[in-house]
Amino acid sequence: MLQSNDLKGIFVPVVTPFTQDGELDLPSFERYLGQLLLHPLHGIVINGTTGEAPTVEWAEVEALFEVTRTVVQRLGVRMPIIVGTGTNDTRTTVRRTKAAGEWGADAVLVVTPYYSRPSEEGAFRHFQTVVETGMPLIAYEVPERTGIRLSAETMERILTLDGVIGLKDATGGCDLLNALVGRTAKPIMAGSDDIFARMLRRGASGGLLASAQFRTESFLEVYRLAANGLYDEAEAAFVKLLPLTRLLFRETNPSPIKWMLAQSGILASDGVRLPLTPISRPLQEELSAFL
Repeated sequence: MLQSNDLKGIFVPVVTPFTQDGELDLPSFERYLGQLLLHPLHGIVINGTTGEAPTVEWAEVEALFEVTRTVVQRLGVRMPIIVGTGTNDTRTTVRRTKAAGEWGADAVLVVTPYYSRPSEEGAFRHFQTVVETGMPLIAYEVPERTGIRLSAETMERILTLDGVIGLKDATGGCDLLNALVGRTAKPIMAGSDDIFARMLRRGASGGLLASAQFRTESFLEVYRLAANGLYDEAEAAFVKLLPLTRLLFRETNPSPIKWMLAQSGILASDGVRLPLTPISRPLQEELSAFL
């Protein structure tokens, strides 16, 4: 199982491929993983935001996990597999977290409860309850998606829980990171792709980044430079990645990523499940320059 000191480097949340009629496309998923995992990543996440978790059925997540484990074993790589189990219902999140543990997941990613708009105490108790399963848990704060923004004080309380091994900070800025560095020994992973290098300079232990599935070696180099204290060099290297990274989030993730993967022949289709839709023609034209 994953521990706090393992939560560093480049982790990639993977897509969930679908056929044009919206069914799970496991052959594409296996082909996609086979190429992605040739890079020396520090871990991957299935059923995260990039994996379209809100529209993927739990039985499908299990199928994705089994394919992931098969590919990891076939390639003979050491690759932690993290499963997104967070929902806005604590009981469902507990059930899913227990199931992920039974499958053999190394940790779970649990998002701040969305839609329900709980109080800060309610959000804390949500994590407190889920962590009682015994699974290593990465808290995931992404206000743009959840509709609430936890205070640094509440997040610090969450990070004090035994079993919470760290935080994915996708708040879109450095305020939360700045507030927590020095107040917690738990690692904080950058989750806002476009400020990755800036977050490394300010104390992030790595990145959990959807865009790192492209130019993966370059993202790894940015991390290696920062890990060696070469922050200026890391930021200079990251500037070269920004044009593509920003385009990948011009429209809702993961539609641009899926289009790129389909155009590269890695996925059979760029299909997403409603209410998401494929990307616009203007964005296709801009992304074509990076194929």
